[in-house]
Amino acid sequence: MTPEADDRVVCVIGAGYVGLVTAAGLAERGREVRVVEVDPERRAAVAAGRSPIHEPGLDGLLGVVVGSGRLRAVETMSEGVAGAGVVIVAVGTPPTPEGAADLSQVLQAVDEAVHHAAPGAVVAIKSTVPPGTTRALTRDSRRDDITFVMFPEFLREGSALEDLRNPSRVVVGGEDGAAVQRVVALLGGPDTPRLLCDSVSAELIKYGSNAFLATKISFINEMAQLCELTGADIEKVADGMGLDPRIGRSFLSAGLGWGGSCFPKDVRALETSAGYHGQSFWLLKAAIEVNSQQRRRFTAKLLHGLGGSLEGRRVAILGLAFKPLTDDMRQAPALEVVRQLEDLGAVVVATDPVALDRARPLLPRTTLVADPYEAVTGADAVGLVTEWPAYRELDWGRVIGLMGGRLVVDGRNCLDGRAITGGGGIYVSMGRRTRGLPPQAPGATAEGISFGAVPPLPLG
Repeated sequence: MTPEADDRVVCVIGAGYVGLVTAAGLAERGREVRVVEVDPERRAAVAAGRSPIHEPGLDGLLGVVVGSGRLRAVETMSEGVAGAGVVIVAVGTPPTPEGAADLSQVLQAVDEAVHHAAPGAVVAIKSTVPPGTTRALTRDSRRDDITFVMFPEFLREGSALEDLRNPSRVVVGGEDGAAVQRVVALLGGPDTPRLLCDSVSAELIKYGSNAFLATKISFINEMAQLCELTGADIEKVADGMGLDPRIGRSFLSAGLGWGGSCFPKDVRALETSAGYHGQSFWLLKAAIEVNSQQRRRFTAKLLHGLGGSLEGRRVAILGLAFKPLTDDMRQAPALEVVRQLEDLGAVVVATDPVALDRARPLLPRTTLVADPYEAVTGADAVGLVTEWPAYRELDWGRVIGLMGGRLVVDGRNCLDGRAITGGGGIYVSMGRRTRGLPPQAPGATAEGISFGAVPPLPLG
């Protein structure tokens, strides 16, 4: 006999960065949660109360909720969805070569879940999907006793548990009001802003949020380039802009641009989706181009700072994960930077506090070491790519002493330039004047190094 749908029971399909955090958070709130995960190693780790991904606090929480029996990792869909009132689909939607969202994992998960789900269950799509997907799933479903809603996620890697426990907003979209109410009750507290809407609007809220933030980053990076050309300081410019409450300071940090599993694919997917409907989303096209150009600008700073050639030069890269407090290497800026440097002949040694294992198969030509002091030893130049707190706290006098050269290029504007120049180094950042090079040195002016335009790179 098929068990009836019970909203106290939640099935989460996918134990990735979104699914696992969501599952653990719901179990912490008292729900009985089953996680369906096909990868045997990942499933075994969850079943043992260990996190297969690096996310602060998640390991400890999993130990508690798995130990209490409120969270179980299962292999089969039939076991996962049996009696679940809400089935949350949190599988990947990677980009196709054309930039569209690949929905194959979502369609497969939904097809299996619908086959086994209890009558009255709600299938909540937490994967990021193009506008119209949830309605299409409803239209094509072979069961009329199951409803679909869009349940976008707004978790930031590195602070995902805090975002789940205290969400900035909960958005649920669907055409069945009762189903929307059942899902919106899963998260948040009495003061949490909640937005209930149609499913297409919910899908575009997710895409629009990420695309807007990515565009904001690209804008400040273009401003940083203008600051370098005019002698202004991008940090002062960003601070002044951010004081306007209509703008705000967040996401106005100049640097290497955006990466990770969300911004790159979501911006491209939204731009591609707009094209499908006959719209040319020129603003997004420009944001994508600026983001790619920013990595080349960083490489150009290393190239010009080392005299115009990287052939045989040893470059140490600090940070590989796309952002601090995660081991996620998906679309990490470091991948593009390291490959550019190696294509230009550099010998790259890289380090990261937690992402080395994930980076190793992606960077076969790169020497990876755990100790940042080992990485910088003998280096002609050091480039900071990921703003891990540990790198801000390095003894920069010791670093300069271990290096073979003196050039430090800060791709995130987070290091103490005075400490670097005080130790004898040359400090180059993004959108600010170079420090530590006397005016009479080759390639220098009274204002610092003139780095010139971004060179063409022989990329394969």
